[in-house]
Amino acid sequence: MEETTTALEPAVREILLPLLGPSADPAAIGPDTDLWQAGLDSLGSVSLMAGLEDTFDIEFPDALLTRETFSTVGRIVAAVDSLVGS
Repeated sequence: MEETTTALEPAVREILLPLLGPSADPAAIGPDTDLWQAGLDSLGSVSLMAGLEDTFDIEFPDALLTRETFSTVGRIVAAVDSLVGS
């Protein structure tokens, strides 16, 4: 499963990074970086969710629509990975 997770991260980052704004340094956004502190806001999180759903042909269930799910790249990748397989 780690290979899948690793394979998903570049696509997740491609959707996420433009939503953090011009001041965010992509090199400084690691798997455990707090995305809310890095510039993600509620509007950005909705855009992120929509982009992920379109890209991966998934739908986030209500249980995953939390601030915690979208708090780090690692958590986003894990959530997407769990939905891609189902």
